Amino acid sequence: MDIASPLRKEVWKRFVREGSLDESRINKRIAESWHLCRHAGVNPYNGKGEKILSKESLLKRKTENQKLLKAALPFIKKLETFFNGTKSMFLLVDPEGYVLYANGHEQAVKLAESINFHEGVKWTEDEVGTNAIGTALRIKEPITVMGTEHFSIASQQWVCSSAPILVEEGLAGVLDVSYPIDHYIHEHILAMVVAASYAIEQQLQRQAKEDELELLEQIPNVANLHVPILFCNPKEQVVWMNRCLHETFSLWHGLQLRDIALYGYHIQERIPVYSSAHHELIGYRIHLENNHPTTKSWNFSSSFHFDGVRGTSKEFERVLKNAERAAKTDAAIHIWGETGTGKEVMARSIHLNSSRKEGPFIAVNCGAIPKELMASELFGFMPGSFTGAKRSGHKGKFEQANGGTLFLDEIGEIPHEMQVALLRVLQEKQIVPIGGTDPVPLDVRVITATHRDLRELVRKGTFREDLFYRIFVYPIHIPPLRERKEDLPSFIHYYCEKNNWLAALPKEVMDRMMEYGWPGNVRELFNFMERLRIHYGNDLPRHFSIEEMIAADPIQNNEASSLAEMGLSYRERMEKKRMIDALEKTRGNVSLAASKLQMARSTFYRKMKKYHL
Repeated sequence: MDIASPLRKEVWKRFVREGSLDESRINKRIAESWHLCRHAGVNPYNGKGEKILSKESLLKRKTENQKLLKAALPFIKKLETFFNGTKSMFLLVDPEGYVLYANGHEQAVKLAESINFHEGVKWTEDEVGTNAIGTALRIKEPITVMGTEHFSIASQQWVCSSAPILVEEGLAGVLDVSYPIDHYIHEHILAMVVAASYAIEQQLQRQAKEDELELLEQIPNVANLHVPILFCNPKEQVVWMNRCLHETFSLWHGLQLRDIALYGYHIQERIPVYSSAHHELIGYRIHLENNHPTTKSWNFSSSFHFDGVRGTSKEFERVLKNAERAAKTDAAIHIWGETGTGKEVMARSIHLNSSRKEGPFIAVNCGAIPKELMASELFGFMPGSFTGAKRSGHKGKFEQANGGTLFLDEIGEIPHEMQVALLRVLQEKQIVPIGGTDPVPLDVRVITATHRDLRELVRKGTFREDLFYRIFVYPIHIPPLRERKEDLPSFIHYYCEKNNWLAALPKEVMDRMMEYGWPGNVRELFNFMERLRIHYGNDLPRHFSIEEMIAADPIQNNEASSLAEMGLSYRERMEKKRMIDALEKTRGNVSLAASKLQMARSTFYRKMKKYHL
């Protein structure tokens, strides 16, 4: 079919007038672009370039894209030589659609001038309609646009073949060869443009590696290795840092310079480094300064080993100092704070810093033990003491913790009758197992914790006052995450390091995280980070709603399941949802549901029990 077929012209006219399009008669990419142009309000009866840079602005843009021009021009010159004598134009366009270079046959250049198709013009779809340059910029694929495939009349006298120039960081630009429609050149011209763009990409990659090697040659010139110093390339990606930063940035590969603020540092000095070969900027030498030197020095000098994230906040520094004091004694400690603040981590750290660190640390969630089983769980039972009891009997948690520490979490959930028994054990320092007669002496340090206000429970009469004063000897309050926002970067770094996750959070994302209230505290933060890691991997977007990402979990929003799933990680909740979906699709057939998820039936049954399905 002739490239200027009247049928194609009629297809264009019908689309312009009515918006109707028989897509079987037109390339899929062209049809897509036509719809976008119509929606954007592009004038199909014009299409001349209107957005044109001044001489000063064009010169500045060429300077900014000097590496692209330097890499591309030798290959463009080869194309010009190959097509010498044809009425062709050869163009190089930057990532925003501005023409950096335009040259070619005199007649082609004159025809192009009539529609402002020259250096400095912006040649994108939203400016001039469907065209090879603008469409290649958008789809990042090679494409040829011929005659009336152009959305606007101004370009319909041309055939244009464009290919994107892609580098590691993304789109570097577009290479284009254009010629008048009545001067057909070669059916394989697009392949030649693609080959040239690939050669330019390779040249840009070689140049980037050479520049990085030259930048790294500056490392021996770093005199003081005790001062935090790093080097980054012109894209502000960190390529080296000295040893004194390695403890903080153990996973620094791929780190962006803007992300160092997340770790408590700021830039003290930025020294540009230029190439000795081509005299262009190849990177920066960055001198850093710690924002919290006082806090950091206390953290490193403290003898208290904390098994969690220290952070840099003054609030949590006071908590750690109180915990260090308490660990040196055998006093009863009560830890209180909201759910998800890390009360068990604190209790375990106190144990590990105490004289009992060689003994056991036994943790009990009092809110998770059924009322009728609590006595046997805490105090144990003798063989045959009740129907169904183990023949060998059972050591209770108090006896298991002998010589060490017993951590009673959610102490406020213990029923009133058990409070009496617990008070007696704490006073007498011995227990009598159920069904037994002989007391078992105890050498146990008891640490309790709750997210509830024990004083309020005492006032309401649901918690015994005498038990309150027995356990509330040295209280330690763990502040919620919203009151120690400066520690957020430390928690994020801890999560990334623990999970070997190399993604760096964009500044925009970090700003939103600092604004968010984190009602679920550290547990909610880690679940959120897990969700990001699963959903995005290393390609984190710059903009998204934290609230929407959290609310996107249908299980978390299900009021009926909230209590049962508080202890589940995001991965576990998603697995539960997949199991529910599989069961619904198979109408409850476990074998088919397990098969759909490629899971052994025994494993599926076990997880059904775990998730209460």
